Amino acid sequence: MISYQDFQTVELKVGKVLAVEDHPNADKLLILRVDIGEAAPRTLVAGIKGHYTAADLQDKLVVVVCNLQPAKLRGVESNGMVLAAQESGKIVILTLDRPIAPGTKIL
Repeated sequence: MISYQDFQTVELKVGKVLAVEDHPNADKLLILRVDIGEAAPRTLVAGIKGHYTAADLQDKLVVVVCNLQPAKLRGVESNGMVLAAQESGKIVILTLDRPIAPGTKIL
């Protein structure tokens, strides 16, 4: 168990997927450009290829963990994480059911 104070340290925001491309060096990774309300879109690398196509994700509103340390995944730096659930090998990203501005803090 973690305390509510610990949970509050996780910065969750609404992100809008602006672009998606295949990772050049990985079969299961996609590179996403996501607007989270900052001056420039963030690059996120997600292991969701085979579960989603670029067309599936274009303009989708997703939940992004924004305050993770950057991580290099097969040579591409990822600056956050798209939240997803997995059941029986199927990955489903968390989305919003109504339009809301990119960068909106998730409570």
